[in-house]
Amino acid sequence: MPTQINPHQRYPEQDTSDMPATPPTHPGRRHLLILLGLWLAIFFASLFSPPLLDDADATHAQAARAIVTTNDWVTLHVNGIRYLEKPPLPYWLVALSFRLFGFNTFAVHLPSALAVLALAALGYHWSRRAFDERTAFYTALATLTSTGTFLFTRIFIPEALFSLFLAYALYTFLHSLQPATNLSSRPEPERSAGEVERPTTRTTTNPGAPFVTASSSRVGSHEAHTTTQPPEPWALNPGPSHHPYLMWTALALAVLTKGLVALIFFFATATLYLALTRQLNQWRRLKPFTGLALFLAIAAPWHILASLRNTAGENGHGFAWFYFINEHVLRFLGRRIPRDYNKLPTTLYWSLHLIWLFPWSLFAPAALIQAWRHRSTWQQHMGGPSLLSRQPRETEGAGGFSPLNKPTTEAGFSPGPSSTPTTKAEASIPFTTHTILLLTLFSALVAVFFSLSTNQEYYTFPIYLPLLILITAAIAQAEQTSPLNPGPWALNPLLLAHIAFTTLGLAIAAALASGLYAARHEPFIPDIGTLLAHRGVGDYTLSMSHFFDLTGPSFAALRLPAVLALAAFTLGPAIALTLRLKRHHEAATLTIALTSAAFLIAAHLALARFAPMLSSKNFADKITQLRAEHRIEPATKILLFGDQSFGSSIPFYLEDPAFLVDGRSSSMLFGSTFPDALPIFVTSQQLVHQWGHGTPNILFVPAEKRAEVDRLLGPHQIILEETSGKALIIDRPLMP
Repeated sequence: MPTQINPHQRYPEQDTSDMPATPPTHPGRRHLLILLGLWLAIFFASLFSPPLLDDADATHAQAARAIVTTNDWVTLHVNGIRYLEKPPLPYWLVALSFRLFGFNTFAVHLPSALAVLALAALGYHWSRRAFDERTAFYTALATLTSTGTFLFTRIFIPEALFSLFLAYALYTFLHSLQPATNLSSRPEPERSAGEVERPTTRTTTNPGAPFVTASSSRVGSHEAHTTTQPPEPWALNPGPSHHPYLMWTALALAVLTKGLVALIFFFATATLYLALTRQLNQWRRLKPFTGLALFLAIAAPWHILASLRNTAGENGHGFAWFYFINEHVLRFLGRRIPRDYNKLPTTLYWSLHLIWLFPWSLFAPAALIQAWRHRSTWQQHMGGPSLLSRQPRETEGAGGFSPLNKPTTEAGFSPGPSSTPTTKAEASIPFTTHTILLLTLFSALVAVFFSLSTNQEYYTFPIYLPLLILITAAIAQAEQTSPLNPGPWALNPLLLAHIAFTTLGLAIAAALASGLYAARHEPFIPDIGTLLAHRGVGDYTLSMSHFFDLTGPSFAALRLPAVLALAAFTLGPAIALTLRLKRHHEAATLTIALTSAAFLIAAHLALARFAPMLSSKNFADKITQLRAEHRIEPATKILLFGDQSFGSSIPFYLEDPAFLVDGRSSSMLFGSTFPDALPIFVTSQQLVHQWGHGTPNILFVPAEKRAEVDRLLGPHQIILEETSGKALIIDRPLMP
C-alpha cells in the first residue's frame, strides 16, 4: 500500500524550519516588491547625479545628442566628427530618451538602468523555469546587488543592454529545442465543471538531485520533493514556435548593440552545446533560413547604409574597413588603430570576477562543491546515447540521479516507463540540466575569449547573469540540505561563505574606520581631486585606475559614504550569519543583498563626491555664465587641450563642438580623415601663434597636460576656473 505523504511533517534529517505551515499563495508578488524596491533605491535614485563624466560617458552622450540635433540616425558624430567605432542601438535609445526628458544625466543613464531591471527579470524567469521560486528570487537579488552590475552602469556603455539581448537569445535557443529535448510543458488536462485548478508541482525521487529545491516528505526509502509553482509576476512565455524567431531577433539586437562579437559568443556556445548533447541534427528547429532572413532584416540595414554613407576615409578606407576589420579583427589581435587599450593578465582578469560578483562570489565554492558531489550524474549523462534522451532512465539506486528520473507522485507510487513525460516533473527537471550546461559553456567561452583579446574590466559583463544563476541555484540547493544527510559538505559551504563574508566585512569596516580616524581632524574639501595621489595606474585607460589614487586625507570628503559602508559591513554580515545559523535561510540571503545594497548606495554617494574630478561640467557652467553676463565675446573659441575624452562633458553641456589642440587621436582619429570633417583640429604651435591675437581663446587644460601648457604659454594665462588639477584659462582679461 503506498505511503501517504504529509508535506508538512518534519524530520530530523530535513531542514524545514524556515518553511511556512502552508505555502504562500503568491510569493512572487512579495519578491517583486522587494526587487523593485532595490532597483529604485540602487539604480533609479542614482540617475540624477553625478553629472556626465568625462571620457566614455560624455563621449557616448555626445553621439546620442548628435542624433537628435542632426536627425542623422545612421552616422554617429562626436564633437562634430564621424564616430564609427560602435553599433547604434544604445545611442538610438538614449536619443529617444533625450526627446522625452531633455539633455540631462537622467536621460543618458535611464536606458542602462532599465536594462538592468530587465536583466533581473529575465534571470528571475529563467531561474524559476529551470529551478524554483526561491532560486529565481535569489538570482534577481544577486543581479541587482552585485558590485560589477552597479559599477559598470555608472557610465554610458552598452554592456547591460548587450548582456540582456545575448542572455535572452540563449534562453530562447534552449526553448527552441523543446520538441527534441522534452522541455515543453505538458498541456493542462481538461477539468470538469466546478473543478478547482490546483497549483503546479514538481517532484523528484532523489534527495541529492543537484540544484532542485523543494519542500520535502519521505516516501519509503526516497524523499519526494514538491515545489509549488504559483503564477509568475514576470512571465513572458510565448509559444514554442515563436522561440526561434525571438532568438534571431535578440541576436540581431545584440549585434546592433555591441557588434559581431555577439555572433561569436552565441554560435560558439550553441555549436558546442549541440555537439555535447548530440543534437547537431536538430539544427532545423532553430529555423535557420527564415530566422536568418529575420536577423538580416533587423541588423543589415544600418550596416549597409553606414557603409554607403561613410567612404573615402584614411587610405581610402571607409566604414566597412574601420568597423569590421579595425574594430573587430585588429582589436582582438591587439593591433587596432589607435592602440589605446590595455590588456590585463589572464589570471588577474579572471580573479577580478571575485570583485565584480561580490558578495555572491563568496558562494561560488558552494556551487563547485555541488557540482563535484554530483559529478557521477554528469558522467552518466554524457556517456549515454544523448544527454537529452526522450527515454527516461532508471536511477542507480537511491543515491543516483538523472534529470529524467521517474518521479514519485503525491500518491506515493511511480508511473511506468513512457516515451513521453507523464508529469510536469519530467518536463521541468531536464531543463535544469540543460540550463547548467549551457550557462557553463557560455561563461567559459566568453572568459577565455577576452583573456586572449585586448580587454577592459567590464567586457565580461555578459557572464555575470549566467554565473549568478549557477551560484544562487547552489545557494538554494544547499539551504535545503541538512548537515545530517550523507556528505560532510551538505551545509558547510554556506557556513564557510558566511564566515568569509563576516570576516571580510569586519576587515573592510576596520579599514574604513582607520581611514575615518586618520582624517578626523582633516577639513572637508569639496574638491576631492586635490587630495588624491594621481598615480596613473594603467595610464588611466582602465576603468578602475582612479581607485588607486585614494589617500588618507580624501576620507574627509568621504565621511558620509564611509560611515554608511562601515555600518553596513559591521552589522550586515553578522546578522546574515546569525539568521543562517537559525536556519532562516531566505532572510539570511536577503540580508546579504541588503548589505550589498547599502554599500552600493554609499559607493554612489562617494562617486558624487568625485564629480569635480571626473566631470568637467563646472567648466561648461562657467563658460555659460560668462556668455550670459556678456563678459566674453560671442565668437570666443572654446578649445580642449589633448584628446577630447579629457573634457568630453564640456562640448556636451555647451551644445557646441570644441576645438581640439593636438587632439587628432583616439576616437577622433579616423573620423578626422574624411574630406568633409569639421576644421576643429589645432596644433600646439598654432595655439601659440593665435594665443592673445585675434579671436579670444578659452582653453580647457586637463591635469595631465598642465605642465605642457605652462611650457607653451608661460605666464600669458588668466585662470577662470581650477578644479582637481584641471584649469580653464583665457588669453585676455574678461570684458567688464
